[in-house]
Amino acid sequence: MNQSTPSATVRRPFPAELLASLKAELGERVSIAEAVRMHHGRDESPFAPQLPDAVVFAQNTQEVQFTVTLCAQHDVPIIAYGNGSSLEGHLLAVQGGVTIDMSGMNRVLSINADDLTITVESGISRKQVNEALRDTGLFFPVDPGADATIGGMTATRASGTNAVRYGTMRENVLGLKAVLADGRMISMGTRARKSSAGYDLTRLFVGSEGTLGIITEVTLRLYPQPEAVSAAVCVFPSMGDAVRAVIETIQIGVPIARVEFVDSLTIRSINRYSNLTLREAPTLFFEFHGTDASVKEQAELVQEIADQNNAEGFEWAMRPEDRSRLWNARHNAYFAMLQLKPGCRAVTTDVCVPISRLAECVTETERNIMESPLPCPIVGHVGDGNFHVAILIDPEKPEELEEAERLNRLIVQRALQMNGTCTGEHGVGLHKMDFLIEECGSVAVDAMRAVKRALDPRNLMNPGKIFSWVH
Repeated sequence: MNQSTPSATVRRPFPAELLASLKAELGERVSIAEAVRMHHGRDESPFAPQLPDAVVFAQNTQEVQFTVTLCAQHDVPIIAYGNGSSLEGHLLAVQGGVTIDMSGMNRVLSINADDLTITVESGISRKQVNEALRDTGLFFPVDPGADATIGGMTATRASGTNAVRYGTMRENVLGLKAVLADGRMISMGTRARKSSAGYDLTRLFVGSEGTLGIITEVTLRLYPQPEAVSAAVCVFPSMGDAVRAVIETIQIGVPIARVEFVDSLTIRSINRYSNLTLREAPTLFFEFHGTDASVKEQAELVQEIADQNNAEGFEWAMRPEDRSRLWNARHNAYFAMLQLKPGCRAVTTDVCVPISRLAECVTETERNIMESPLPCPIVGHVGDGNFHVAILIDPEKPEELEEAERLNRLIVQRALQMNGTCTGEHGVGLHKMDFLIEECGSVAVDAMRAVKRALDPRNLMNPGKIFSWVH
């Protein structure tokens, strides 16, 4: 991929004495090997790799503080790294520096079942969290699909398939700890369900994309495992019919746990990749949580609404193994899509609009992509107005990248015109910096920049992301 990165890309000098000090303290957990740096200097965005000068594999908060303090003394940038699943260039070391790999910080620090909370280190993955909760009768519901780390999910304000019922990371992070740009530790929030004490710094860091500090601990809200769960697949003749069924379901207040839209091209890729035989047509994946009686009532209401919107039949997945197979296929949709065009890269975009405008937005997006020569599968967490388009391109053909960016602009600007947002859950990173200004206005972005300057006056924390350092 040859696309250059926006923002300031002048690499800062990397002092030999900094590397020597890091190695003296952390030994082999400091690497300057090109393969390691390459792994940590790229993500699934359309940008060319931007390698850090060194990678530190931290094992505890003290090592993060030590690394950040040393980097601050030498004026060297710091980038946090979780599982590398970001999509908008968040991880790229556009000014060089040190990447701190947090994956070794994956411990559960406490489970407070009576309070429905868990406190974890930020490098733990969402699947590891739920594995630790397996015998408690509780679970953590935020599910972005990829097995991302909790720190990364917090930093990007992640969402996912369960958000329509359980909310996003914004609603489910109760508190956190972070290392600031000068190496000081800050604690935000408590295990209490609410607070009126001062500024809400927790929410400030949720979605900050590593630009304000390195998150090291997170306290999460938990939920009881539902008594009953059922899932269904429902096929529609058109994307508009499927989305209208979702809108009506939400508007009458049916508390569905998940509702995912998948277009016919994505279904084709899922069938090949996951060895399924789903009908290749616009499809909704539903999941219902509750008691046996409430799940039955929800399912009957949704089926009635779907029938009124030309649904062509429900297929139920009642057994746990069938549900798992269905949702695993949905979670693997990104990798399945890539097989539609071997050797391709995906330029992904996501937008979120008011639920009342969703059918119009999806339908007009479908028209745009049908006029394009590029394959562009669509999936969406449509219960909260969010959908994703993966634009598949040959990385060796600049004209395909140009076409992908043209489509991206059309999709995002339409969402903004509908009073929506340029990103529902992927984050801004490098890729959507210009759109953030369109969405929020220059005054709001100036306010964000002022917060950044207050906490990170030398622009060391993941520089070049969300907004430019200067106007």
